[in-house]
Amino acid sequence: MTILAYATVDDVQARILRALSEDERNVCSALLDDAAVRIDTAAADAADEAKKIVSCRMVVRALGDGQSNGIPLGATQGSMAGLGYSQSWTIGSGGAVGELYLGREDRRLLGLGNAIGSRSPIENVGGACCKW
Repeated sequence: MTILAYATVDDVQARILRALSEDERNVCSALLDDAAVRIDTAAADAADEAKKIVSCRMVVRALGDGQSNGIPLGATQGSMAGLGYSQSWTIGSGGAVGELYLGREDRRLLGLGNAIGSRSPIENVGGACCKW
């Protein structure tokens, strides 16, 4: 099966604040293929332009923007210390640094909304779904 990425390495390069090295370009290409699979799994019927934008957003998050000054891309809060060598970061949108994931805005662009699931797992406890 051939994977067709929705974006190119040049599309990602146009959205990142630094020049990608040759190694990063190779990784970027592989991540774009991975992003296409994840997007198709979640929203195969989404518009191709939305898939392109979301692919780029996912890969930029995974690669980092190079302008974070030591702060992880996607961090919503953090703390640093001095000579005690301590750092702590909270990553938003349910993902992790270096990981491909669909954020809230990505899901909206793909037409998925904000719903995580359509039912609560508790509804199916004990077999058949309860009819409240």
